[in-house]
Amino acid sequence: MINEARLIQLFLDLCSVNSPSRQEQEVVEWMKGFLTQNDLHWTEDNAGEVIGGNANNLIVHVPGNLSGAPSIFLSAHFDTVEPTPDLLIEEVDGVFRSASDTILGADDKGGMAPAIEAVLALKASGEAHGDIYLLLSVAEEIGLLGAAALQIEDLNLDYGFVLDTGPPVGTYVTRTANHDKMDITITGKPAHAGKDPEKGINAIQVAADAIAQMTLGRIDAETTANIGIITGGTGTNVVCPEVTIKAEARSTNVETLDAQVAHMKQCFTDAASKWGAEVRFDYKRHYNAYTIDETSEVVRVGQEASRNLGLDNMLRTTLGGSDANIYNAKGVPTIVMATGMDKIHTHDEFISRADLIKTAELALEVIRVAAKTPTKVH
Repeated sequence: MINEARLIQLFLDLCSVNSPSRQEQEVVEWMKGFLTQNDLHWTEDNAGEVIGGNANNLIVHVPGNLSGAPSIFLSAHFDTVEPTPDLLIEEVDGVFRSASDTILGADDKGGMAPAIEAVLALKASGEAHGDIYLLLSVAEEIGLLGAAALQIEDLNLDYGFVLDTGPPVGTYVTRTANHDKMDITITGKPAHAGKDPEKGINAIQVAADAIAQMTLGRIDAETTANIGIITGGTGTNVVCPEVTIKAEARSTNVETLDAQVAHMKQCFTDAASKWGAEVRFDYKRHYNAYTIDETSEVVRVGQEASRNLGLDNMLRTTLGGSDANIYNAKGVPTIVMATGMDKIHTHDEFISRADLIKTAELALEVIRVAAKTPTKVH
C-alpha cells in the first residue's frame, strides 16, 4: 500500500529545504503546494505571530467515512536543530546521511514524510476510517513552541501519535521527564588585565569555580543536568566583568529535579559569595512530564499495529521532550512513535530507506487499527 518511491522523494525534498526554528516559511510553503497537489485539505494557524517566527503550524484534515470511529492524529515538526543550507544528501547501502558539514534533518522529516505517506496511501486504498488529522508543527526544537501555540483542544481529537524519536520502529514512548531551563548571569568587576588585575573580579573564574563544584551529566537513572552555553568577556586584556550561562536539568521525578536545580543554584551562589561577585539565577519549567497508562486506548492501538506488522512493540521512557508533552498537557492522550532517525542532533545523523518505509507502514496500520474501535473514546 505504501508508495515507496513517493515516500523517499518526499523525505529527500523535505530535507533539502533549510528550515531552522522560527525560519520554516520556505518548507511550510513548499508543503502547502505538495498537500494541495495531492488533494489534502490544509489550514494554518497564527503560530508564527504568537512565537515570533515566520511560519505557522499546518493542520491537515481527512474527514472520516466510518461512523463512530475515533478521531486520531499523526504529528511531526518542520524545524531542524540547526540550519542546513546547501545540504548534500548521500545514500550508501540504503542509508541516508548528510554529505555536508551539517545535520541531515531526519529529525523530524524522517517522521513527517512517513506520516504524510500513510495518509496518502489510506486515501488511495478507499478503506473506511475515522477522522484523521496531520499536525505539522513549527519551532519544536527550541521549546515545543509551535505545539504550545496550536489549539489542539479545538479539534475534538481522541488521541494521537507524534513521530519523533529514534529506533527501533514499532516501539513507543509512554513516559517522559520534566525539563527545567536555567539562565544565569554572573557579574564581576572589570579591570586592566595587565596593569591592575587584582582590582577586578573575573566572572569567568567565578563561573569555573561554581561549575567545578557541581554534579552534572548523569545524576541517576532518570535524571540529567548540563551546562550548555557560556558567553562572556570583552578582550584578553580585560578582567571579564560578566558571564551568561544557559543550563538545563531533566528528571522523571519532580522532587529530584527540584533538588538538582537547587544544587546548581547553590553552587553559583557560593562561588559568587567567595569571589565577591553577584549572580542572577532564573529558571523555569520548560515542559512537564507525561505518563500514559499502558492499558490506555492509544497504547493498545499502537501496540496492536506493531504486532500486526511483526515489530517490537516495547514501551519506553525517555528524558527527551517532544510535542507530545504539550498535547498531553492540553488533554489529548498522545504517545511518541519511534522512527528510524538515529544519532540526531549530530552531523553523523542517519536514517535508512527500510526504516522510512517501515515507519510509514506502521503509521498506516495505526490508522487501520484505530478504525476498528467500535465507538469513540469520548
